[in-house]
Amino acid sequence: MSALTAAVKNTLTSLLSGASDVVSTAQGVAKDNVIQAIKGVGEVATSGTAAISDVVTGGIEALSSAGSSVTEGVVGLVRGAVDGAKEVGVDTTEAAGEAASTAVKTVANFGGDVGETAVSAVKGSIDAAGDIGGDTATLAKSAVLGAIRAADEIGSEAGATVRKALLNAAALPHDIIDALLTGKTE
Repeated sequence: MSALTAAVKNTLTSLLSGASDVVSTAQGVAKDNVIQAIKGVGEVATSGTAAISDVVTGGIEALSSAGSSVTEGVVGLVRGAVDGAKEVGVDTTEAAGEAASTAVKTVANFGGDVGETAVSAVKGSIDAAGDIGGDTATLAKSAVLGAIRAADEIGSEAGATVRKALLNAAALPHDIIDALLTGKTE
């Protein structure tokens, strides 16, 4: 476990016990830690994608150990990671893909639902686009591709689960997801 992962896990774990809103708590911790890590503030300095990966991993570990909703928390973690990336000049499209990929891999390590995690990661990317004034379709596409890439690395069953969850999620933009997964634009 990296120092950044441990710091995020410890910070978020302590905040979750009194938090009524898991999404905004996770978002705030993720954003602050991505910014600090990339700027080199504090004990940990790292590159953009490494910071995002470590922050999302630590956040999911905290959510899991605190008994909080991991799927809700992933929305906040991805949203915060992309928000933080924008603030320090990291490519937000790359950030969205990395955050989604890391979320799926980390949740799979805990035996969690990779399909729900992928949907939450894409939702977090879409919410982040609204926060930062980014292109929703571009961030959603990057998150979808990151989640699928991670799921396929885990195995064909995980890949199928993620694809099915993304296609069936009512809260996601189906024109984007359908085009990515089926190759059809209409």
